[in-house]
Amino acid sequence: MARGDQLARQWKIIQTLIVSRKGKSAAELARELKCGWRTVYRDLEALQVAGFPLYTDRVEGTNLWSLLDTARHNIPVPLNLTELMALYFSRGMMKALQHTVFYDSLETFFQKIKSTLAPEYLQYLGQIERSLEVGSKPYKKYEEFRDVIDKASEAVLNKKYIEIIYYTMSRKKETRRKVAPYKIWFFDGTFYLIGNCGLRGDIRIFALDRIKRLVPTDENFELPEDFNLDEFMQSSFGVFHGEPVKVKIWFASDVAGYISEKIWHETQVIKQQEDGSMIFEAEVAGTDEIKYWILSWGAHAVVLKPDSLQKEIGTEAEAMLSNYS
Repeated sequence: MARGDQLARQWKIIQTLIVSRKGKSAAELARELKCGWRTVYRDLEALQVAGFPLYTDRVEGTNLWSLLDTARHNIPVPLNLTELMALYFSRGMMKALQHTVFYDSLETFFQKIKSTLAPEYLQYLGQIERSLEVGSKPYKKYEEFRDVIDKASEAVLNKKYIEIIYYTMSRKKETRRKVAPYKIWFFDGTFYLIGNCGLRGDIRIFALDRIKRLVPTDENFELPEDFNLDEFMQSSFGVFHGEPVKVKIWFASDVAGYISEKIWHETQVIKQQEDGSMIFEAEVAGTDEIKYWILSWGAHAVVLKPDSLQKEIGTEAEAMLSNYS
């Protein structure tokens, strides 16, 4: 039996007894939970051992299980187990954002939830927390950029222009820019600022950790009503933008399952082949990012179209080979 199923069932027992005025028999609980009455008895015993104030009354020849009235008033929990597990799961996902205002706010929220719970509930939530773990690698140490993140977030909320000094990785160069910040976007372990760049006269994407200096201004801007982040990023394979390119890639049978089980791009079309291999097709904005994705699959991936991407992959593979010769 999965540990998560057992916790979910026990949590439902607690919630059922909280709202029940006269109590519930083991048979009634078993019908509601769609399990055997022996399983219900084991869960009730486990809950008693965990410290929940459960008791039984004999009513008309039937044992009814109830929760002490004092416990009912001391457990103001408006969430069910699934919702609590989702919160704990999101907390794990947010570990990559430690030392930012976002993670700190989530931690404050969890502490407020815990402050309303009776000791037995805290013990039970501890079991939930030990049952869930989220890994996130690689990640960046955002405590070094907290000031930039805080100022950028405030500027987005207040619709204020900012002046920045930005380091462009590809050009190895710093430039001064005036930006109307539209959105803060967290993608693949990195915070990005999306906004209208006065230097380029267009909407651009800036990695927040490459902003060397950020100065808020008192000048307001109007966010275009037709700006939509999902539409803006739809054609990108990752972060970068470029001219639309139709790509066609063959994947060997031993990796085809990994490709088909995810949505890598909104336009993707997957065609299964008789030998177990597959063809991946999509229209992406530029080929820089998808090139490195293809290379990550090694000899299990072959570019069929376009010719320019074939040549890029071939050149990169030759350079890699020369490093080991």
